[in-house]
Amino acid sequence: MLRRNPTPIGSHYTYPIIRACVTDPEPFTTVSKRASARFEIRGSEFIGYIAPVDTVSEAEAFIAEINEQHADATHNVPAYRVPAGNASSARPGDGSVMIREWCSDDGEPSGSSGKPALNVLTQQDIRNVAAVITRYYGGTKLGVGGLARAYSRGVKEAIAAAGTVEKIPHERFTAQVEYDDSGTVRGILESTGVTFDAQYESTVSFEVRVPIDEAATLRERLRDATSGRVKLA
Repeated sequence: MLRRNPTPIGSHYTYPIIRACVTDPEPFTTVSKRASARFEIRGSEFIGYIAPVDTVSEAEAFIAEINEQHADATHNVPAYRVPAGNASSARPGDGSVMIREWCSDDGEPSGSSGKPALNVLTQQDIRNVAAVITRYYGGTKLGVGGLARAYSRGVKEAIAAAGTVEKIPHERFTAQVEYDDSGTVRGILESTGVTFDAQYESTVSFEVRVPIDEAATLRERLRDATSGRVKLA
């Protein structure tokens, strides 16, 4: 039986943000679904969790969810690689997207856990992904090298359980119109096959998700079809 020890060991160092530039709309690799992997090392129980996410807020929500699920764990070590800002948009004028990379040791010795977990994501060139490796301390210290191997393994096994998929980068925007134009806008969105959600209130708002290389053309179609009355954000 594993011994639960909720007392953190070491520092709570959070690694600074790293911003890397990659070219869109080239396809990228991410995990295909949420998954987890569980294993033991010298009495400590490790559980690696992974999920596909599109934004920093989605990544942070996933991390918070695992933290709540394992509030009694000794450590919940997070790492993520997602587009900075909104899913649509931290793109400079050269058509690239800024990727925010972040991790934390969550009380493990500095450099022993968060960085090795993030390194797996960068080395496998997986993005739009968040990972959390939960540890229940089993009474035997693993040393910095042992911890690095364990946290790397947690991410690797979670990725293997989830599987990977190649995706085309998408962006999101909102198209807001009066009711008279809502049928026209909805018809265009349905005919192009993009993903969207509609909210019918005092006006009609369409939350649109579209491949980046098709977004400009779609916006122009919506403007032309409504004689410029559509509000795009």
